[in-house]
Amino acid sequence: MATNFFFNNFESSQEQLLIEDLIIESIRIYGHDVYYCPRKIRQKDEVFNEDVLSYFDTSYMMEMYIKNVQGFEGDGDFLSKFNLEIRDQVTFTIARRVFANEAGATEAMVRPNEGDIIFFPLNRKIFQVKFVEHESMFYQLGGLQTFDLICELWEYSGEDLNTGIPDIDNVKFDHSVVLTNYALLTEDTNPYFLLDEDGYRIVNENYSLDEIDETADNEVFETQADAFIDFSEIDPFSEGRV
Repeated sequence: MATNFFFNNFESSQEQLLIEDLIIESIRIYGHDVYYCPRKIRQKDEVFNEDVLSYFDTSYMMEMYIKNVQGFEGDGDFLSKFNLEIRDQVTFTIARRVFANEAGATEAMVRPNEGDIIFFPLNRKIFQVKFVEHESMFYQLGGLQTFDLICELWEYSGEDLNTGIPDIDNVKFDHSVVLTNYALLTEDTNPYFLLDEDGYRIVNENYSLDEIDETADNEVFETQADAFIDFSEIDPFSEGRV
């Protein structure tokens, strides 16, 4: 026996648009304004299928609803054998139509992608999208209206940031250890860096890895390595080549 024809509205596009309008209005009432930044790949490793160099140069302000209203989830403050790690997780809900009209139309994106970042102005933190759940609300009236973005606190790893949002872009200068961010440019900011006679980039004097990363132990390793490895005559890893 078939379902009741008068109550089965899964084929009604008007009903689907109505529930979508109500969801968008609810998110605009109870949600927060965040900045969504899609990740772009400048160089891809075809062997390991991963991005070697990636950057963020655009940002889109969107309204999103926070599902875990009682606080961050995840492992929280996690003490590993290497360092103290903060693994806060948060789940953002965004309407599909809102995403399509904002980032989707400009970036030609069908959905949010894993690896993109979201800046949350309320606590001034940046979260990275770990997983996108596209069926969180299971076909209400026969349609899908939202995406659930499961995010974790972002760990900066040398990406180039030029989004136009100071709170995001300043991360590059506060935590980057890439020499190119400290290299001296020509007076017209020519992309070609100034080089010394040996072909190495000339960097500012304020570049110090120990000051940028307080947990860096490079000098300690170098001092201890000098006691049993002598790099002045031959590289022990060069297979006999000087």
